[in-house]
This record gives sequence, structure tokens and C-alpha cells, in this order.
Amino acid sequence: MSVTENLKLLDSYLLEKSYIEGYQPSQADVVVLSSLKSPPTSATPNVLRWYKHIQSYNVEDRNKFAQKSLNSEISKIITCNDKPTSSIAENDDVDLFGSDDEEDAEAEKIKEERLKAYAEKKSKKPAVIAKSSIVLDVKPWDDETDMKKMESEVRTIAVDGLVWGASKLVPVGYGINKLQIMCIVEDDKVSVDDLVEKIQEFEDYVQSVDIAAFNKI
Repeated sequence: MSVTENLKLLDSYLLEKSYIEGYQPSQADVVVLSSLKSPPTSATPNVLRWYKHIQSYNVEDRNKFAQKSLNSEISKIITCNDKPTSSIAENDDVDLFGSDDEEDAEAEKIKEERLKAYAEKKSKKPAVIAKSSIVLDVKPWDDETDMKKMESEVRTIAVDGLVWGASKLVPVGYGINKLQIMCIVEDDKVSVDDLVEKIQEFEDYVQSVDIAAFNKI
């Protein structure tokens, strides 16, 4: 009988019982407690309740528990057979709730398979491309600058990872307008500083370039 099956049997046994024997803690509880090599989980709520209660006593208190022999029902659970245990002393070395090598190996195998499947699935996902939305203010020299020609020149800049968007003219005073133009860039492919420099190379039209907005998308 496996560790899991043992715990389920013990959980059923403790469904309507507070202790292994009788109505108060005894050495029978100590014997069963010592057989558990790891704390029970919520999968066996009755065992977990009983475990927390017995654990609340310190070692000195547990040594004072009344001496009692395990009855045949709980003996079968602990020994995994139909032969009752005659005394507590005979159960001192019981390790039926210890590690189950076969179950551990199977669990480890399943874990490795799931991790491998997850890694393969993740590797097939397309990489997320980091992009930014930028609004540029392109200022002319004066009110006589051909703004349509300026915009046309700016849009001639073609770089892999750059997409030009909407634009508009924004008054800045004294009859002068600036070109406000939006673009989307892939961060790994386009340098914003390089883009600004390229625009400023149109010296016949462009006085300066400012970044009005910069947002990651």
C-alpha cells in the first residue's frame, strides 16, 4: 500500500475522531505522529487537523500521554496488513508514512516532462518586439519656409523599423508654424537620436527638432 493510500485511510479513520485512541491524547497519537516523515496537506484534512493538534504539545507533554495499545483498526492502517500490532513498543520503528521511492521517481519524471513541454512551448512563441510612439516637433527657419516640402523631405527618411504616422502644423507665433509629426519605431532597430540628426540634415528647411512625446507601446 502506498504512502498516499495510507494517508487516505488514516484520514477516513480520523473523520469522526479527535485522537487515535479514546477521547484524549495518548502514546498511540505519538506513535502515529512519529510515523509521519512530513506534514500532511489539505488533501487529507482530518489528518492535518489531528497533526496540528498533537504538534501543539511539546515533547515533555507528549511523554506524559497515557500508555495505550493501538486497536486492530488503526494497526491495519499503520502496518498495511491484517495482523494487529500488539503494543506501542512494536511500532516504534514504523516508517510506513515515509518516502515512497517509486512515487517520488514517478513524480520527478512527470515534473521533468512538464518543464520540458513548457520550455518547448515557450521557445515557439514569437519574441515580443519593443516599440515606441514618438511625436516630433520640427521647427522651420521662418514663416517663409515651405512646410509641405519640409514634411515631404522628413518622410523620405526610410529606416527598417520606422513607420511615419499623422502630422499637423502647429502655430508657434509671428505667423510661423512647426511641423508636428508622429512615428512608430522598433526600439532595437531605430535610434531616436540618429533619427533626429537625419531630420536636421535638411538644413534648408529645418532649424531644430524636439521630442514632444515619447511613449513605450
